[in-house]
Amino acid sequence: QIQLVESGGGLVQPGGSLRLSCAASGITFSSYHMGWYRQAPGDQRELVARITSDGSPGYSDSVKGRFTISRDNAKNTVYLQMNTLKPEDTAIYYCNARHDFWPAHYDYWGRGTQVTVSS
Repeated sequence: QIQLVESGGGLVQPGGSLRLSCAASGITFSSYHMGWYRQAPGDQRELVARITSDGSPGYSDSVKGRFTISRDNAKNTVYLQMNTLKPEDTAIYYCNARHDFWPAHYDYWGRGTQVTVSS
């Protein structure tokens, strides 16, 4: 059974840090591009960061220089290190797995974890 389980969200003050984790099971993790998306109330879902199956990262302009995506294939886990957090980073953060060869047919989502940045 395929599962993506996010963890590490919570409440932090502006300027603080959080580290999100997404643990995958039921897939050949090393064959999947992994991504972090976020959605705030009333907003569209947006891509925050992605890392390809061979380890190449990419970032939205709004988080570049503050967030770092990484993966540990031995642990079937992708991470998002979030530093210098701002109130506009407040959202539900979702983990995504997309097969690197059949992305239209093998595309999976976690249930999300809440990140709130507030003083």
